[in-house]
Parts: sequence; C-alpha cells; structure tokens
Amino acid sequence: MIPSATYRIQFRNGMTFDRVVALIPYFRDLGISHLYASPVFTATTGSTHGYDITDPNEIDPAIGGRDGFNRMVAALRQAGMGLILDIVPNHMSTSLENRWWRDVIEHGKQSRYARYFDIDGSRPLTLPFLGDTFEAELEKGAIRLHRDSVTNKAALVYYDTAYPLNPGTWDENKSIAELHEAQSWRLMSWREAPKQLSWRRFFEITGLVGVRVEDEQVFHDTHRLILELVHDGTVDGLRIDHIDGLADPLGYLQRLRQATGPYCYITVEKILAKGEQLPADWPVSGTTGYEFIASLAEVLVDNNSLERLEKVHNETLGVTVDRQNALRDAKGLMTDRNFEGEFTTLLNLARDLAQHNGVEIQTDDIHHALRELLIAFPVYRTYGTAEGLTPSDVTLLSRVVASVNASEPALSLIVRILTGDLPERDREAATLFRTRFQQLTGPLMAKSVEDTLFFRHNLELALNEVGADPTPRAFSLSRFHQEMRIRLARQPDALLGTSTHDTKRGEDARARLYALTEAPEQWGENLARWRQMNQTHVRFLNDGTAPNAADTWMIYQALAGVWPATLSPDDRDGLQTLEARFLGFIEKALREAKQRTDWIDGNESYENVVMDYVRHLLSPGNTLFLHDFSETLQPFVRAGLMNSLSQTVIKLTAPGVPDIYQGSEALNFSLVDPDNRREPDFAALVQNLSTANSTVFNDEQCWRDGRVKQYVTATLLRLRPHYPALFRYGDWLPLKVTGEREEHLIVYARVKDDEALIVAVPRLVFTVTGNEKLWVNTSVAIPEELVGKRYRDVFSGESRVLQETLDLTSEKGCVLVLLTCE
Repeated sequence: MIPSATYRIQFRNGMTFDRVVALIPYFRDLGISHLYASPVFTATTGSTHGYDITDPNEIDPAIGGRDGFNRMVAALRQAGMGLILDIVPNHMSTSLENRWWRDVIEHGKQSRYARYFDIDGSRPLTLPFLGDTFEAELEKGAIRLHRDSVTNKAALVYYDTAYPLNPGTWDENKSIAELHEAQSWRLMSWREAPKQLSWRRFFEITGLVGVRVEDEQVFHDTHRLILELVHDGTVDGLRIDHIDGLADPLGYLQRLRQATGPYCYITVEKILAKGEQLPADWPVSGTTGYEFIASLAEVLVDNNSLERLEKVHNETLGVTVDRQNALRDAKGLMTDRNFEGEFTTLLNLARDLAQHNGVEIQTDDIHHALRELLIAFPVYRTYGTAEGLTPSDVTLLSRVVASVNASEPALSLIVRILTGDLPERDREAATLFRTRFQQLTGPLMAKSVEDTLFFRHNLELALNEVGADPTPRAFSLSRFHQEMRIRLARQPDALLGTSTHDTKRGEDARARLYALTEAPEQWGENLARWRQMNQTHVRFLNDGTAPNAADTWMIYQALAGVWPATLSPDDRDGLQTLEARFLGFIEKALREAKQRTDWIDGNESYENVVMDYVRHLLSPGNTLFLHDFSETLQPFVRAGLMNSLSQTVIKLTAPGVPDIYQGSEALNFSLVDPDNRREPDFAALVQNLSTANSTVFNDEQCWRDGRVKQYVTATLLRLRPHYPALFRYGDWLPLKVTGEREEHLIVYARVKDDEALIVAVPRLVFTVTGNEKLWVNTSVAIPEELVGKRYRDVFSGESRVLQETLDLTSEKGCVLVLLTCE
C-alpha cells in the first residue's frame, strides 16, 4: 500500500509508544495515512536516536517494549492508519550490551557471530575505546582485572566496561599486560581508530560496527522480527537506513523484497547527486527525498542576484573563495586522516594484486592514483558486484578517470580491479577491493561535503544541505519542472522530504535564508553594521582573529535563520532559550569545519572566545544590537514565511509521498542535530489544528506562529486520499505566466484523465509588501484541455470556470490551488 502522507516521529528522549497513542487522533485529523517511526528496536542504554541497535529482534523496553508497541499499532489500525519502520541493516552498536558483539570479543573467531560483523580476521579485533594508549591507561590504574558483575567471569575492566577474557586464557601468574596480549582482541586509544581499526565502522563512528547483511544467515537473523511484523500486517512499509553502506545494495533489496512480498512499501536513504537517478532495477518505491530539497532551491533562489551575494561575501572575507578547490581540500583531509585505515586497506590490496599479476608499479604511484580517484569521485558510490561494474558505472568510472592526473599504469590497474578485468584467480581479492572502494566513497563524500565543506564555506547556508550540490551553479524554474517530470517517471511513490532528523537546518530556516539571495547588498550592509556594534568582543589570538570575518558571516546568517518569528528582542527567557540552542550549534559548526578547532584536537581558547562573542550577541543587555537585528531581519522573516508556504504547497502537490517531519507542519527553525531532534509542542499543534480555518491568512500572528502553514498542510493532505490517481500519476504541466510579476510566480498543473489540480505559488517576494501587490497585472495561460472546466479553490471554497487566460490581479490569496469539481 502506497501512503498518501507520512508523519515522522522521533522516539526516545521522552517519546514513547503510549505518548504516540494519544497523538494519533491529531495525526489522522492532519491528513496523515502512515506513522513513520524512527528505529524502535532495542538500542544502547540512553540512546537518543535508536540507530545504535543492540538487539534487532526486540522492541526497546525503554520506549514501551512490545506491549506498548502493540498498543500503538492497535490505535493506528483503529484510526485507519498504517506504520512504516526505519530499519538499520548496515550496522549495530559496539556496546557490550550487544550480546552478538560481546560474544565475538569473548570467543574470537570461534564465536558463532564472528561472521555477522565486517571484521578483518587476519588481525586481532581492535577495540579503540580507551582515552589513551593501553600502556598509559594501565599505568594510571584505569584498567584492572576483575570478575564481571553480570557473568562472574574474569574480565579486563576499564571504568564501567568489562571486556571478557577468551576462554582458557586466564592465568593467575600472568600480568594484566600479558593477559591482554593473550586475547583475540586489543584495547587501544580512540585516536588509533582511523589507522588501526580491524573492522568496518559506520562512517567514522567506532560506536557502530558494520554488519555483513549480505550473508543469508545474517540477513535472516537481523530481520527476523522485522519480517514477522511485515507478514502479520503490523508494518506496512520499511525505510532502509544508509543503503550505500552495504556490500551489495541491489542484492540486499532483492532479498528483502522477496522476503516481504510485493506490497510492502520500501524506500531507501540514498543521497543522489544533481542529475543522478536511483538505479532502475532496485525493487523499491524510491528515496527518502533529500534530492527534493535540492530541487526546491531551483524555485526559491534568486539566480540573477546570486553572483552579487557572492561578491558581497568575498569582499567581507577579503578573499575569493574557490569552492571546487575547497571541496578537493576537504576530501583530501578526510582521505588522509579520518579514513586513513580504509584507504590503507585499499592500497595494500591494489599493491598485492599488482605484484600477483607481475605489474611493476611503485606503491607511491598507486597511492597517488587511488587518492586522486577517490577525491574526484562525484557521486556517493557505484554498484559493482563480484562480476564487476554495471555498464553505467563503467561509463561513470571512465569519465572520472579521464579527469584524474595520475600515473597511467597505476590508474589502469585500479580500473582493471574495479571492472573485474583480472584473472579468475584474483576474483576474490578484486571483489574485496571493489566492495571496500564502494563502501568508502559514500562516507568520504558525506564527511567531506556535509560535515566539512558545508561548515567551512557559508555563502548561502540554505544551500548547505544534505543532498545539495557542493559547488556553485545556476538555478532555474525550467530545471525544477524538468526534475519534477523525471521524478514522476522514475519514482512517483518516493518520499518528499523537506526536514529530517539529519538536515542541517529546518525547512523554514532554509526558506528564510533563501531570501538573502534577493537582497545581497542589504544583507551585506546589515552584517557590516552588526559586526561594528559587537567589535569590542572580537579577540586577537595567536592563530588569528576570533571570530574572524568568515566566522561572523556564518554566525549572523545562522542566527538570522534560527531567530523565532515570534521572538521579541526584549524577551529575556526567549533569548536564553535561543542562546542554549545556538551555542550548541556554534560548537559543532566550528569543530566540523576542522580549521581552527576539531573534534579530534580541540582549540579551547578559540572556541571560548567565539562562544563568548555569541553569548554577548544574545545577552539581554545588548539591546542596541538585538533591536537592530530583530527590526532589520523583518523583511527576511516575511519573505521567509512566504517561501515557507510556497515550498509547503509544492511539496504537498508534487509527485511523491509528502513526509511531515515531527512539528514541521508548523514552523521548523531548527539547527543541525541534536537541535533538529527536539520534540515539538504537540499540545499547541493539537489546539491550533482544532480551531483552524481560512481566516488564518489574514492574521499576521497566525503566519508567525505556524498556524497558516499548519492549516495549508492539513487542507492539502486531506485532499490526497480522495484523488489518489491524480496525485500519484497525474502529469506535471508547467503553465506559462506573463505580466508584471511573471518572474515571481511558479504555476503548474497536475492532470489525470478528467481530474486536474492547478497550483500557483509566489517566489522571490522580498520586495513585495502585502498580498494586494503579489500578482498585480499578471496572468496564466490555461492549456486547452483544462479550459471550460469548473474548479474549486481549495482554500476559499469558491468555484469558477476557467477560460484560456487566468487573470491573477484580483486574487486575494497568497497561494492558489484549484481542483476540478466532481
């Protein structure tokens, strides 16, 4: 069953199954067909997100257990709603609460679970969970020999963690160091993980170990409960986390589809580069929708002014930023440092294959060629198998190789390995190289772009989003229309996401920040004035000014995005709440940039100065700045609210399944996680929906507190179940706009047989004040097949018959959605 709309709930942090039961009537009234649940399986004690699973075959007691889950499912069924589960096939927690992982530590290769995890069995199992080297921790008494309080067996205890000794290794005459050497595992500093790790991790997180779900037994043992819930009708759909981390995504999806049957709704978390499409042979409904966020930028960015914003940005920083080189630098850093171990594994495999085939190439040449190829790789991954690469992947690889400046023999060797052009005797080694290469390009891209470049270069923060293009380009309505038609053809049942638990900022913060592209000079003047107001809190450190021009550009723009639309500069409590959230973001932003501080080696003096600067900005005593900031931000606030409504209407009428991230039916000005995972005010949402009607459009407070957006969301979501064919299969027709405001509108129709939906929403509205001037002297050409039909305005309820031209001058609403009358 294809959902008509999903609602994402983040469990944990106080959200339980029984609390959701109480919210189900609200979800139903909003127009939701399926609850979309974050992982519900047992995770590490205190987990805030549920992706660190310790038992995939148990519903987590921390959020209500199986009984609570069953109560929630019963309530959903009674309300006529379905359930979609977020599942995590790629990894599990390395907490010793994970009994499979603990068994591998205790029994080594003899453990029945040794093959469950992606472990290099040729080396001891590395456990990089010490604060310092084993020797240093032992010397200061942090590692002791004790009996495990749970199993009563001998263990090496490091603070609260007891690592079980291998059977037969206990000897009272051995020192702790000798006992440690006798184990199948080695404790080491967390700093050694990038170099020495003997198992595949999730990205660079040593708290998560890769699972070999490509093994049939592992698949069944990790999916036993999942499949049970699908087969008994409890669960209607699955969202697959990090599909690109798997050794063989297609093979996994084929096995999953066979196991679930043809009717289970399946989507995958997959980042598509601009222009990239999901492999056509994947048996899924589509992605979770990050590429849709990137598509919306085509509508809401003022392409004609973007170059001017870049000029203001470069003048402010005093340098011209080359984002292509910056991307290369970020990928180089990740390759050389954060993923050094993964890179070394590939290098050793390639070197051994060269020697095995009598190819005389220097290791340095292979190193250089491999590094350059990884840095140049433009997408998350290819999808080769033991047989080699697919034809489309071979084409991609050829294009990338042509752009790489490296030794031809070394490049040729790597291409031969990737494409399977080696003797049969090397098939296993070549397959391992290909798999590891493909499992590295995705994390390398994600950490380089999303978690480094997007925190270093902040020209337009709205564009620094998961799935976005990391390098500058043009934006256009024509490209947006083209992408929607492709979406309709390729993945009409995929999710339409605008906010998730992983987005860098909430959809309404992005909507506001898009408006900066319309007024670059105004933004630059404001920024210069604000910096001058707070100049006395800038400090001069040994490594430079703090905050410097680049820091302040980021800080003020991020603050502009997160500033609540209802916040008064005199609201001390509101400022204090905002400060707490904003300081957490600033710390993460500085460390993710990996320039003057880092998660690995922090620069405390620099961080403290920048944090103090931010505290000063939001101090209630900084009245001159706060009043100036709030006042001059208002045109951006108003434009942002209009942008927000436009992207909401587009999302709810575009090809695909709208996904509402918790609370985003109203305004979401969140920052990067964990801020974006905060629980919304459900009591206010319930109350506002119960009293909502079309009068909200005329009340400015309703715009600012999210009631307009919530009303529009509910109105359009309630339509969808009544016109399933129109929303699912309806053609996408761009409509021609002419007149005074033609550049400030996007108009399109969805058409299926005798049903039609016409949508007109504003764009680039920064200079427009008041709805009465929104569409003056502007008209839309109506296609012949839509002329002469009677339509109903879904918000006002008025009906009209359309002729060849629709004059928008007299339209009173800020958005227009016309639906053919039955």
